[in-house]
Amino acid sequence: MLQRLQAQDPDVFRAIASECRRQADNLELIASENYVSEAVLEAQGSPLTNKYAEGYPGKRYYGGCEFVDIAETLAIERAKKLFGAEHANVQPHSGTQANITMYLSVLQHGDTVMGLNLAHGGHLSHGHPLNYSGKFFKIVPVNVRKDDERVDYEEAERLVAEHKPKMLFIGASNYSRVFDWERFKKMADAAGAFFATDIAHYAGLVAAGLYPSPVPLADFTTTTTHKTLRGPRGGMILCKTKHAPALDKMNFPGSQGGPLMHVIAAKAVCFGEALKPEFKRYQERVLANARRLAQALQDRGFRIVAGGTDCHLFSVDLRPKKVTGKDAEKTLDQAGITVNKNAIPYDPEKPFIASGIRIGTPAVTTRGMGEKEMDEIAELIDDALAHRADPSYLSAVRQKVRTLCGRHPIYPELMAEIGAVAA
Repeated sequence: MLQRLQAQDPDVFRAIASECRRQADNLELIASENYVSEAVLEAQGSPLTNKYAEGYPGKRYYGGCEFVDIAETLAIERAKKLFGAEHANVQPHSGTQANITMYLSVLQHGDTVMGLNLAHGGHLSHGHPLNYSGKFFKIVPVNVRKDDERVDYEEAERLVAEHKPKMLFIGASNYSRVFDWERFKKMADAAGAFFATDIAHYAGLVAAGLYPSPVPLADFTTTTTHKTLRGPRGGMILCKTKHAPALDKMNFPGSQGGPLMHVIAAKAVCFGEALKPEFKRYQERVLANARRLAQALQDRGFRIVAGGTDCHLFSVDLRPKKVTGKDAEKTLDQAGITVNKNAIPYDPEKPFIASGIRIGTPAVTTRGMGEKEMDEIAELIDDALAHRADPSYLSAVRQKVRTLCGRHPIYPELMAEIGAVAA
């Protein structure tokens, strides 16, 4: 297949081949990225991409949907089983798309929504002023405390009582501790608000029973499928049965057109993988690796935001090392270590500079790395940042990274094919 691509469009082939090599040779520590299985790749690259299927299984606006109906029904039923959900809509194209659909199924323009402050670990679609959510709704942020960088539940309770939001929407893109879902549920009930949760980052851990599940408590739970769930890029919404008609109608025709049937088939594969016993063992290693890497960096003089982690990710405060997040991201990239700069709570730097980096362990764990490798990675990070002005030293670190990655290869058959075709 790659031979045909190279012959027809060598420019696109080179871009794909180069990205495959980058993934193979670099340590991927971005918390929202992972490596899907070959089965997920095959499903997403299947001819199901050719099929228009507006509507839902058994209720389509096009003919010839009997087989894509099977794929979507499998995805729905597996998702419900995986999370103990009453209803699942697997059509959202992304996590933000899922959030928009969820909002619009029960809220009106100008309604008050409370969610975690982006500057304290929240997500753009939870109320950033430049995002649809911040433009369409009145947003009251939930904050973390300055002293321990954990959710300030007492302040949140006061704000809920004061503002009486229509929805309390709790989730994060960079919060390393466990959310007290039950306490938030009580706040929502006291205000007569809808209670919604976003577990895009924690979904794999939730499915494995290693992070508390909000699904039994929440009116709605949104998630992506490509982070800890280790599936294709996409979104999903779980909800109570009573909300299902309004939610499905808002997804189609309300906010989306034809579903991506090849991606939905890949979601079904992903959910099937997550239902197997080995998936829980994988998530246990993800969690153990995150805790080990956080501790190893802390032992080397870095400060870990909120004092540690209860999940797959954590933030590193770089101020003790006299380096910004922007500079650290650039330096580590030169050393073959991929991270993203990230603001820390109450950050004195601007967001595009930032005082920290966010680190996650799903991808390196998928490669088969364990706690021993986390110690090695911590040393590589520390060495690179300590010698960030020395290109030759960074080149030597990069070679060590490639050696480490070589001991834990990804997609060996694909990489061999790319090598053969490129030759």
